[in-house]
Amino acid sequence: MTLNTLGRLAIDLLAAAGQTTAFFRLPCAAPIVIERADPVISPGQVSSHVHTIMGGNGFGFEMNFASTQKSTCSSCTVIEDKSNYWVPTLYYKTKDGKFTEVTQTGGATIYYLQRSDPKDPEPGLVAFPNEFRMVAGNTFLRSYADTVEARAITFACLGTNTPETHGLPNIKCPNDLRAQVFFPSCWNGKDFDTKDHKSHVAYPSGVTTGPCPKEFPKRFISIFYEIIFNTPNFEWYSDQQPFVLSNGDPTGYGFHTDFVNGWKEGVLQKAINDCTDDSGVIEKCKHFSFVTNEDARSCRVPASVAEKTSGTVDTLPGCNAVQAGPEPAKPLSNCGATTSISKPQFPFTDQTKTKGFAYIGCGLDPGGQPRTLKGAKDERNTMTIESCIDFCVSKGFNVAGDFYRPASVRVLH
Repeated sequence: MTLNTLGRLAIDLLAAAGQTTAFFRLPCAAPIVIERADPVISPGQVSSHVHTIMGGNGFGFEMNFASTQKSTCSSCTVIEDKSNYWVPTLYYKTKDGKFTEVTQTGGATIYYLQRSDPKDPEPGLVAFPNEFRMVAGNTFLRSYADTVEARAITFACLGTNTPETHGLPNIKCPNDLRAQVFFPSCWNGKDFDTKDHKSHVAYPSGVTTGPCPKEFPKRFISIFYEIIFNTPNFEWYSDQQPFVLSNGDPTGYGFHTDFVNGWKEGVLQKAINDCTDDSGVIEKCKHFSFVTNEDARSCRVPASVAEKTSGTVDTLPGCNAVQAGPEPAKPLSNCGATTSISKPQFPFTDQTKTKGFAYIGCGLDPGGQPRTLKGAKDERNTMTIESCIDFCVSKGFNVAGDFYRPASVRVLH
């Protein structure tokens, strides 16, 4: 297990070479969809593995900047940001070889950090151009190489004093597992994307600090993802950690993240120029307007790949056998997984006319806390949405919830 040499990035983001750095935290309250979609790596196709996607509901299998601007909502709270942020989904491998989705605590927190260096080829920070996109990490890695890109990805086991690691930690985390990813912040000033989705950008010399290479003279505001996975309630049945990424990676070295810019033109640059508070409180930036966390959580995109990705599945969606390495993973195909993009499937059964109940959304019961809906309970193998509503109505309730995966509930009223 390789220890992180960058320090507690997520906890001490203000410390940059001894200087105080302006930044703000963008909350993304929930995923908009969890499915095999990746318009950066696999445009117009079903992706090889499942991703958990946050941001604007203009997200689709093919995207450009205009697509982002058609978003009518976002799961992130700043109205002017219709970007999309996504990560591989985490699963728990059960003792009998099946896989259970590990839900995230919320969606993600995206840090925007104003980090520059006096030795940068050009002074100042710039916002992302309209069609800009990039990827951090390498889905095929199964061992640690001491590269700048590999050092930019870490995991923190919350509730312990153990150092951060570059792979999935082999200890049980009492207060969740946090994945942390720093994106490249140096740009060649020409390309909005490249064939590998990486060559147009580079990391500064110190990964998170230091000057940009001369070939990449433009310096972006830095972005850093925090994703918290709800891991404490899963049983460990051996001396090895039981989690695996949706790409079949049990090591964590293949963790990766994507970013598609959807900021309203001009707004992010104004924030860079004027919002220089070092508290991280995004509401202090006068150029942003906001929705509530509740409104952000309600923003969804219906899935368009006809396969089960949540709850417990027999195999990882797509052709993703577990490959532990240490050699790079090999892409697999012809396993029978669907490759078709179908009609969008909404995550609820419409009971508005038949039962007078409307779908509200999904919610998580906090780990270790009582159930959110605890007025009455009925358990049976033949449970349906309709019978759940009938039971709750018979008990005098006007809210019904169907628990359909660990610690999660679909709520209707």
